[in-house]
Amino acid sequence: MDPSERPAVVFDNGTGYSKLGFAGNSEPSFTIPTVVAVNESFLDQSEQCSSANWLAQYNAGVMADLDFFIGDEALSHFKSSGLYSLRSPIRHGQVNDWDTMERFWQQSIFNYLRCNPEEHYFLLTDSPVSTPESRECMGEIMFETFNVPGLYISVQSVLSLSAGFAYLKSLSEEDSEDSVSDMTGVVVDIGDGAPHIVPVVNGYVIGSSIKSFPLSGSDVTQFVMQLLQERGELLPPDDALDIARRVKETYCYTPSDIVKEFKKHDSKPSKYIKQWSAIKPKTGVPYTVDIGYERFLGPEIFFHPEMYSPDFSTPLPELIDSCVQSAPIDTRRALYKNIVLSGGTTMFKDFHKRLQNNIKKIVDERVAETNARHRVEVKPVEVNVVTHPIQSYAVWFGGSVAASSHEFFECCHTKEDYEEHGASICRTSTVFKGMY
Repeated sequence: MDPSERPAVVFDNGTGYSKLGFAGNSEPSFTIPTVVAVNESFLDQSEQCSSANWLAQYNAGVMADLDFFIGDEALSHFKSSGLYSLRSPIRHGQVNDWDTMERFWQQSIFNYLRCNPEEHYFLLTDSPVSTPESRECMGEIMFETFNVPGLYISVQSVLSLSAGFAYLKSLSEEDSEDSVSDMTGVVVDIGDGAPHIVPVVNGYVIGSSIKSFPLSGSDVTQFVMQLLQERGELLPPDDALDIARRVKETYCYTPSDIVKEFKKHDSKPSKYIKQWSAIKPKTGVPYTVDIGYERFLGPEIFFHPEMYSPDFSTPLPELIDSCVQSAPIDTRRALYKNIVLSGGTTMFKDFHKRLQNNIKKIVDERVAETNARHRVEVKPVEVNVVTHPIQSYAVWFGGSVAASSHEFFECCHTKEDYEEHGASICRTSTVFKGMY
């Protein structure tokens, strides 16, 4: 069967989690942590073998290449056995360990999706600020190691924007004819690492206006753990980070006013304080953790980052406003009108409302100042933050929609292109070409 007649494989590899699945599906087949557990004993054995005993050295190297796990299995083997060490191939949105990344893709393809890579086209996602060399390495591994027939590397922010448009369009009975304008907006992508604010106009990224925010979902987890420990909660050292992550995902929310929230918790603590109960894995002793201010102070670092890091004091709403203001002037109203959230960290309750109110306040103050200074009547600027239930896996869903179209196979780099021109065909992305 022709590979173009089979559904394409869509990989969205993030710093914290990776989404794996086939094009055409509405949800990823697997969402697993982006970690690999490697058996260090075989690596040490390979290094200790003398050069004369080449057979033992070779066998140890082969076993080291075979004895590894990914995702939840990796975390389980790391906790239960001292033979394995955890490796994270992606840091701050960038792949920094290609050998480990290749192992992760290998297990994802053969053990999770259980497909033959030579029979499917592949769509991989990439950060908007990644280097051409990174894309080149992706293409080299996919074509050389897995022998894929075709590959497309897409920018995550563009897929997030198309996912939001596709989802909202599916809910509406009206079929909009003007689809170009809906591919204009600001993507606020906040995951477990390397948040970016990316303006997209007519499907093309404005590279010069991309902004980076230094705090991510992992920082919220660290801050929640720090608050719990400072308050005297006795967390098991081995599970402290995991408990903080679960507390963040279960109980945290975004308040409209932090001062009022403190007063509410102080006036009725029994109503707002929650409890987390678990059992210590080593001793089997049950324990309980009280969760109070941490519920709203965790997400608050996006609006008051100085609470967590004294090195950065620019709130997220101001950074989004700065991103839009640095874009071409004739695109700004359309960008303010379509601010799309993406990533699991944007799923906090009322996060989009707080963000929209703060950005609207900044924009209204600027308009009022312009009216007073120049004695003119500037038309009010509409600010709209778009939220939807799939924003935690919006990048993958956008990739699934894109790879389902017939045009996808025409845009892919094929194995024949790679053999003729080399990995350099993957260095550039078409979504940047429209703006330069």
